[in-house]
Amino acid sequence: MNFSSLSKCFGLVLVGCGLAAGLVAQIPPGYYDDAEGLYGDELREALHQIIQGHTVISNSEIWAAFEATDMKPDGTVWDMYSDIPGGQPAYVYEFVTDQCGNYSQEGDCFNREHSFPQSWYVSTAPMSTDLFHIYPTDGFVNGVRANYPYGSVGTANFTTTNGSLRGTSNWTGYSGVVFEPIDEYKGDFARTFFYMLTRYYPQISQWQTDMIQGDNFTGWARDLLLQWAANDPVSQKEIDRNNAVFGIQGNRNPFIDIPEFAANVWDETVGMKVLNEETAFRMWYASDFVWLDGTAENIQLEVFDASGRLLIQSNTNGHSLQVGQLPAGMFIVRAADGNGASTIKFVKSK
Repeated sequence: MNFSSLSKCFGLVLVGCGLAAGLVAQIPPGYYDDAEGLYGDELREALHQIIQGHTVISNSEIWAAFEATDMKPDGTVWDMYSDIPGGQPAYVYEFVTDQCGNYSQEGDCFNREHSFPQSWYVSTAPMSTDLFHIYPTDGFVNGVRANYPYGSVGTANFTTTNGSLRGTSNWTGYSGVVFEPIDEYKGDFARTFFYMLTRYYPQISQWQTDMIQGDNFTGWARDLLLQWAANDPVSQKEIDRNNAVFGIQGNRNPFIDIPEFAANVWDETVGMKVLNEETAFRMWYASDFVWLDGTAENIQLEVFDASGRLLIQSNTNGHSLQVGQLPAGMFIVRAADGNGASTIKFVKSK
C-alpha cells in the first residue's frame, strides 16, 4: 500500500481510502511512509517512531484544549458518557462555568477523564496530559468508571443516563468488573487504546492493568477492542478531534487516519504467507480489497462473516478481490489452489 498516495487521498472526498465519503483528515504528505508494507510488531514500532515525542502540555492547559478538541456543534461540551447521539441527553455542560468542582450525582459538573486510567501507569508525564486519551466527562460518572477496564457488561450494577454500564464482564477471557460505553462511542475508545499501546510501546511492560500482558494487550482485550473498532467506524467527531490534537501536540492517532492499521498490528493472521510445494503467495486486506501477491494461479477465494456464512465466492488469476460492498465487521477469507488452502481474518471499518 502506498501511504503517500493515501495521504493525498485523505485530502479529498474519500471513496475506498479507509474512511467514508465526505470525511476529511489532514494528514501531512508522507507522514506514514515509514509504515508502508509492515505488519504486527514491526508496524507498531514504525508507528511509534512516527508519533512519539509530541509537545507536552500542562495539566491545567487541558481545560482550554477541550474547547478545541471536544466542542459539539452547538458550543457545549462533548461528553461521551452522557451524550445521546440523535437524541436529547439528560444534561449538557458549558465550558469553563461547568468545570468540576464538587459533585454528588450525574449532571453536577464535568472533569478530565483519563480513559486510560492514571493508576495503570503511575500518573507520569507525558501520558498524564496526552490529549488523545483524555476526554471531558461527567465527574460523577468518571468516578463510577474509576479505573475499571472497558469491557462488555453482562450484569450491570450501575447505568448512566445515556446507557453506559458498569458491572460484571460477560466477555470470554475476563470475569472482572468493567465499564461499557454506549455503542456509538466504543470505536472511539478502542482507537484511543490502540494509540496508547503504540505511542508508549517501550514503556507498556511496566504498566499494571488487566487489559495488558507484557508489552501488549491480553487476548480478551485485543479481541474486544478490534470488534468495537470494526462495529463503530471512524466518525467525523474523531477526525475533527484528531486534527485538533495534532494542532496542539504535533502528533496524530494513526488508527483514526488509517483504521486498517489496527488489524494489521493486532490480528496475527493479517499478511500471513501461504506456503506449499508449488506456490508461495501472500494475502492481505487493505482499502476495500483482499490482495494476493505471488506466483499462484487459479485461486478460489471465499469470504465468510464471523458466524461462518459464505458471502463471496470467486475464482481468480488476478491479484485482488473487491470487498468494499461488505458492511463493517470481522471477516474470514479462505484461499485455495490445487496444492492447499489457508485463511486470514480481516476487520473492515466501514
